[in-house]
Amino acid sequence: MDNFTLTIITSLIFTPVLGAVVLLFLPAENKPLLRWFTLLTTLLVMLPTLWIAMPYSDQLSFQIDMAGVQKVIQLPWIPSFDIQFFLGIDGISFPLLMLTAIISFLAIGASWTIDKHVKSYCVLYLLLLAGMMGVFLSLDFFLFYIFWEVMLLPMYFLIGVWGGPRKEYAAIKFFLYTLFGSVLMLIAVLMLYFNSDLRQLSTDQLDVAHVAAWDESGKLLTSEAYKTQLDAAKYPVHTFNILALQQLGQHTDVFDQALLFGRSIQWWAFVLLFIGFAIKVPSVPLHTWLPDAHVEAPTPISMILAGVLLKMGGYGIVRICYPICPDAGYDLVWFVCSIGVISMVYGAFAALAQKDFKRMVAYSSVSHMGYVVLGLGVWSATVGNVFDPVSWSMGVKGALFQMIGHGISSAGMFCMVGVIYDRVHHRELDKFGGLYGKMPVYTAMAMLLFFAGLGLPGLCGFIGEAFVVLSVWKLSGALAVVAAAVVILTAGYILWAIQRVYLGPEYHGPHEDDLSEITPREFLIALPLCVLAVVLGVFPNTVFRYMDSTVDQQIADLTEWTEEVKYPRLRAEREASQEDEVAAKD
Repeated sequence: MDNFTLTIITSLIFTPVLGAVVLLFLPAENKPLLRWFTLLTTLLVMLPTLWIAMPYSDQLSFQIDMAGVQKVIQLPWIPSFDIQFFLGIDGISFPLLMLTAIISFLAIGASWTIDKHVKSYCVLYLLLLAGMMGVFLSLDFFLFYIFWEVMLLPMYFLIGVWGGPRKEYAAIKFFLYTLFGSVLMLIAVLMLYFNSDLRQLSTDQLDVAHVAAWDESGKLLTSEAYKTQLDAAKYPVHTFNILALQQLGQHTDVFDQALLFGRSIQWWAFVLLFIGFAIKVPSVPLHTWLPDAHVEAPTPISMILAGVLLKMGGYGIVRICYPICPDAGYDLVWFVCSIGVISMVYGAFAALAQKDFKRMVAYSSVSHMGYVVLGLGVWSATVGNVFDPVSWSMGVKGALFQMIGHGISSAGMFCMVGVIYDRVHHRELDKFGGLYGKMPVYTAMAMLLFFAGLGLPGLCGFIGEAFVVLSVWKLSGALAVVAAAVVILTAGYILWAIQRVYLGPEYHGPHEDDLSEITPREFLIALPLCVLAVVLGVFPNTVFRYMDSTVDQQIADLTEWTEEVKYPRLRAEREASQEDEVAAKD
């Protein structure tokens, strides 16, 4: 990789870190300077990301027809344990990188109302941005885990210091839930690391996984030279390389040894990782931290929380759980899909029951992210479907599109709730009404974003949900019907909220005189979200073109594993069981 590309990719992580360091030396009393500098820093993260997204511009452009990882950066970091500074992007991570950069830029614009400890707020915000970008770029499991943890403390303080009346409770609850998931994830990481063995991989597999090694002089070894070293190794050669762990999980039996209760290493690793990621999604019953965190968090942090942080759970499932632990993914397909459907139904009913505007939007996120878990959980490439992966591919792509669409609509909905809260300082749905007459421009933009959240055809919330529902049909018609029926519940709480807040006869709450039209700053934050909601709904290929090649390749690999590894194994187990039954009868 040329130095220019290396600089641009690493800048996505280190520009916010450098910005946070510079902020430490700026005067705390000059609040406008702090805000504008932070906005500039987020802009310097967003622009390179959009530049990479531009087709055919130069060598930095994302290659949409390339299935594997691109823009790879590999440097030795802790050689004694083969821990590397290993970054790269593909069709799964890059759309989420773009979403993170855009939402982070808009959310700092929404932070202009933050007036307490502005310097500390901006420093923590930039560290949070660095952690989020690092998660989506990391291809070394140890590095991934570090960035995952880097996000935890900034978000804890951003909620706990700048939040609402119950901010300490919400921040501690968020911290404990996420830390619990992180501990389970760390156990799974260590299980996979200490049972991995690069000696089991062929030269071609080492190439596909971008496995790198350096000699004593610091020169990068070729795959053939490293393979020779591996073959001569006396003991297992462990790795944190996520791509190598995927190869080991699909092409070797190193993770198939029994661990507890007759279950394999990869089965338990999948369960631990899934719980950790499901907390972040969040899925029922591990969702209870989310409504409290959203209600107490300031508006821009709610935008980040809903628009980006929840997506990291889904990203972890599709990037790590299924490719590394396919055997467990196949065995637990009904468990995962049931969790998704339960989250969808529960979240929708809970949203219907809310009287707090922001809490209603928070529960809607639980419901909408249930579609993500359901779509990722579908495993339709089975012998009954002649190993046809079309529905499975549709489910994964629908889930990934749902993450992008929900990131846009949910950030927009929280932004709209924050706009009205800044004026009247309450969120009680029953005390609103008649805002359309007082704030017509604001109301029009809010309705567009809420309709996007509803899943109205032509807006960003529809495509992902439709694809997920269609993908489930081959697996289970009953689950597909329930998933489709949730749309009715979603329409119920969204339309009821719109009627009570914007279309009622008159406003019943306090501070009625403060109900003024949306300001230019608020308009400039909401406008890109409204535009994206329409563009992604009308032109969904804007997102699909980035993810198609990578997702198709991952699904093809797992379909091949199902046909060539899983079914012969199931057939052998069934034949052995039948022989035992015959022997018992004799």
